[in-house]
Amino acid sequence: MSNSTARVATALPRRYMGQLCKHFEHKLAVQLEEEAGRIEFPMGVCLLRAEPETLVMRAEAADAEALAKLEDVVARHLVRFMFREPVTVDWVREAG
Repeated sequence: MSNSTARVATALPRRYMGQLCKHFEHKLAVQLEEEAGRIEFPMGVCLLRAEPETLVMRAEAADAEALAKLEDVVARHLVRFMFREPVTVDWVREAG
């Protein structure tokens, strides 16, 4: 299993978590709660958590190639939703 985490600074973490979940729920299995979300992609899972001033995203996939695809899809959509804020999504891979 390959994993990575991105912490994105934002004043509206719940808003963007909700947008990501709602965007994908028409095609994928999605769970959305007050402070957490889960999106099941064909290549892996993205776990979302809204913390004060931060959206935490954890990507989990079977291998590094699938993880890279998952990171790319999630980051591209988040950047599009956050067009009013300057945003950088830096994924940090876990050793393993």
